Amino acid sequence: MLLMAAGVPLSFATWTALLNNFAIEVVAFDGSDMGILQSVREVPGFLALLVVFALYLMREQTLAVISLAILGIGTALTGYFPSLLGLCLTTFLASTGFHYYETIQQSLTLQWTEKHRTAEVLGRLIAVGSFAGIVSYGLVWLGFRWAGIDYVSTYMIAGGLTLVIAIAAAVLFPRFPQKVEQHRTLILRRRYWLFYALVFMAGARRQIFMVFAGFLLVERFAYAVEEIALLFLLNNALNIPLAPYIGRLIGRFGERPALVFEYAGLTLVFIGYAFVSNAFAAAGLYVLDHLFFALAIAIRTYLQKIGDPADMASTAGVSFTINHIAAIVIPVAFGFIWLVSPAAVFLGGAAMAVISLILALFVPDEPGPGNEVIAFGTTPAVDRAGGAG
Repeated sequence: MLLMAAGVPLSFATWTALLNNFAIEVVAFDGSDMGILQSVREVPGFLALLVVFALYLMREQTLAVISLAILGIGTALTGYFPSLLGLCLTTFLASTGFHYYETIQQSLTLQWTEKHRTAEVLGRLIAVGSFAGIVSYGLVWLGFRWAGIDYVSTYMIAGGLTLVIAIAAAVLFPRFPQKVEQHRTLILRRRYWLFYALVFMAGARRQIFMVFAGFLLVERFAYAVEEIALLFLLNNALNIPLAPYIGRLIGRFGERPALVFEYAGLTLVFIGYAFVSNAFAAAGLYVLDHLFFALAIAIRTYLQKIGDPADMASTAGVSFTINHIAAIVIPVAFGFIWLVSPAAVFLGGAAMAVISLILALFVPDEPGPGNEVIAFGTTPAVDRAGGAG
């Protein structure tokens, strides 16, 4: 898992660091074009529930390796198709690999890790990914600042490295045993409703950062490729020591305090985006925004504590689909809002963070089966047997 976690950012981090500059400088994107592209990018995430049916054909470990390889191939091809259609097609391919890998990674991590260590292990995975991201952003910065490398070569190198890691993961490691046979049907349980709601709002809110925060830096403040790469590098450098530490804190103090702190902080960050007029202040908000991502570990550990171990694969797929329902609509809709008022986009993000904050207050101090949600005066219905529907 650590090896493959390092393979993802080599492609995804490079793609992300170059995207806004490549789209604006080479493909001549405006805000609405970027919204369309980002909606296309999220379609595979919306279809992540189909991962359950892929398990009829292969084991989760095999699917994770194949998904990582697809991510590498899609990234490697990106620079060869500098048009809206071409960028949409290569993005769809890479995004399919990325989202299916992330779905399986969540499932396998929750299955293979003891509950008391899960938050720390997830923090380590973030730290490893952050280190690989530093390598990616460092190479982008060096390549564009000093070596005169172009977009085509950068995408090809990054995707190729991810593909090499996928092959290594397939060849060098054995087939690990599955502790619990996973359900291969789509499962929705009433007692998971708060988890589904938190995941939905996280997906909606994340789009504001993923789509528009970086776009703000490039369009309004004219950040160059190497400057964006340095910002990403700083974000990942901070994550290396902080993510495992945050994981340990979540394990010690619980999910509710972590989520409340995250959503209160993000509310202020989005309000800051709406009114920022200084390039350095905007960069500071961007770094702070990224740091809050590690706290999302708490949503996964909350699921592990309340969930049936046999539900992890199915619920991971369903949760990724729920996470991306809003992601299909928000980039396009808010892309048109951006043309009228960029501030309104970020104020919308602040409103989403407030809704998430309210939901987080319902997370119990000690979540578990039968204690999924704080009940104010009533006992929540518990679907112990559970089933699809």
